[in-house]
Amino acid sequence: MFIDKTALLEHVKDKEQHLVLRKVIDKLERVIENHSIEYTDFLDPYQRRLCYSIINRFSEVSFIEEGGLQNSERKFIIIYPVYIEQNLIESPIIALRIDGNFKFKELTHRDYLGSLMSLGIKREKIGDILIHKEYGNVITFKEFGDYIKFNLKMINKEPVLISEVELSELREVEEEFIEKSIIVSSFRLDAFVSAICDVSREKSSTLIKNGNVKVNWQPIDSVSKEISEYDMLSIRGFGRVKVSNILGKTKKDRIKVLVKIIR
Repeated sequence: MFIDKTALLEHVKDKEQHLVLRKVIDKLERVIENHSIEYTDFLDPYQRRLCYSIINRFSEVSFIEEGGLQNSERKFIIIYPVYIEQNLIESPIIALRIDGNFKFKELTHRDYLGSLMSLGIKREKIGDILIHKEYGNVITFKEFGDYIKFNLKMINKEPVLISEVELSELREVEEEFIEKSIIVSSFRLDAFVSAICDVSREKSSTLIKNGNVKVNWQPIDSVSKEISEYDMLSIRGFGRVKVSNILGKTKKDRIKVLVKIIR
């Protein structure tokens, strides 16, 4: 079966995602032609939304997403013929537990990810990294399990021991955040970035136009993008901020907003 990739990608304006989507379309072709089961790489929520806009056009296939936990941020998509029962599909991922003397050195997400990528493992092969006080968990594909166990000896100069655990043993990370009340003149993205980062509107506009801001994992370069309650903003050099609650208006008719700055 020939699938016109160019036609399918016409609606996707974000050219940086075209390579990811072309790989997904290749998997779609294999599922339809070979009646096989195919697995994508780990994808963020924005990438998965783009994938679904394509996969949903094909009635011959079904799909599910999995990431180890129900609320996993990074998940992969399983694409399979519509007649196959979902419970017959084997999961291709494993969970690793990483132990070390973390009482004296608190490792960050960047520490874990950097150490894994230094082994030559690409980002898209790694799912969520769950950092608890006593240990960490890494979700990845089974094919990388033994390689990581035998080769990852240290994270940020801290010796570690790695073991495989059941996916059912995983638990959500308790999100650490700082609440902050901000005042914005409108729901425009540049107004939010300005208030959150405590910079001028001109500086916030520059950050946005230079591709340093994402909204719900999607890169946004429009300063006038409207922000809504529960949106997630990622600002390079600052971090992640969730719009927690719109509190109403001030006496000067400006908007009071409660945000969570995620540590």
